[in-house]
Amino acid sequence: MDVLSDAIAAMRTGRPHSSRSVKRAPWGVRFPASDGAGFHVVLQGSAWLLPPGGAGPVRLGPGDVVFLAHGYGHGLADHPGTPLEDARLNADGSWPLLRDRGPVHGDDTLMLCGAYRLNKTRAHPLLTDLPPFIHLPARIGAHDRLRAAVGLLGAELADPQPGSDAVVPALLDTLLLYLLRTWWLTERPEEPSGWAAALSDPAVTAALHAIHDDPARPWTVAELAARAALSRAAFARRFTALVGQPPLAYLTWWRMTTAGRLLREDDAPLRTVAERSGYTSEFAFAKAFKREYGVAPGRYRKEATARPA
Repeated sequence: MDVLSDAIAAMRTGRPHSSRSVKRAPWGVRFPASDGAGFHVVLQGSAWLLPPGGAGPVRLGPGDVVFLAHGYGHGLADHPGTPLEDARLNADGSWPLLRDRGPVHGDDTLMLCGAYRLNKTRAHPLLTDLPPFIHLPARIGAHDRLRAAVGLLGAELADPQPGSDAVVPALLDTLLLYLLRTWWLTERPEEPSGWAAALSDPAVTAALHAIHDDPARPWTVAELAARAALSRAAFARRFTALVGQPPLAYLTWWRMTTAGRLLREDDAPLRTVAERSGYTSEFAFAKAFKREYGVAPGRYRKEATARPA
């Protein structure tokens, strides 16, 4: 699952945010489309998700988790017929999730919600292949690690302690990985396609791990095929069919994605970024980077660091 971790890290920008809120009927909120991903967890009571794309409402019970990977607009309410009020974004673009309004009563709905900012200009196909929303219903004995992360996050938001400012973002990062891992491993379609199938294929997964573990290495199709224990031709066909790109095309894409992340998050010299991205020449790296991003590496770094976190 290292590929999953890398895909998340490559797309993440800024700090995630979350809130624990008490809802008292009647209530309904319409969340606008955004550049990130979001989740909702029902801790107590019930709610209805009004999914994106006009799909039918989905009832959520205690312990149910919903993840929306693509930032589509959606609604959340106590009943499908309850009018929705438009949510107003905070100045930083984050969701203005309602805060607690006193003690929680038996007929209240207690929600835990959060959002992540993602760079959709470099969206990893592993995430773009996800459905419009993922519903992980509560089941006894299922998703233990996900439930543990939800419990810890809910406790920190309900009763902040010294260090919570650092703990909450770390728990949100952990929760995002658990959400996706849970779906990939337990809830994906029985006949997976695309990246779900790629991560289920030992040969393709072996090659992906090799690329992600060492993108700077001058990989050849023959070397990757050897990692996959397939002939060169058979490996190239299988990889292209499942990943959607030929092996070396994906390698180049991942190198450039890695380079963009390094330029945003690291102050290493351009020569070092080039080497870590698989280029022995800073000039060749700069040319390839500008072809991919439309700007020179130095300018990309300057613009990225000038933007607020």
